[in-house]
Amino acid sequence: MASKVKETREQTTEDLNKQLEDSHQELFNLRFRLSTKQLVNHREVRRVKRNIARLKTLLKERELGIRQEGKHGNKA
Repeated sequence: MASKVKETREQTTEDLNKQLEDSHQELFNLRFRLSTKQLVNHREVRRVKRNIARLKTLLKERELGIRQEGKHGNKA
């Protein structure tokens, strides 16, 4: 998980915005499948929601100029 977050932090803002857009579309599709009782794994909704929150947090950090270093949240 830590390596995935590190890889995500290294991406450009445009890439993060594209991933956020894709995640919103995926969440829409999952909710549609859930309402039509076609969704088998309900945990997918939670996974996508958390991914959206993670992406929004990274984008907000960049907007505010916050940079996370290490595991203890030291700011540089």
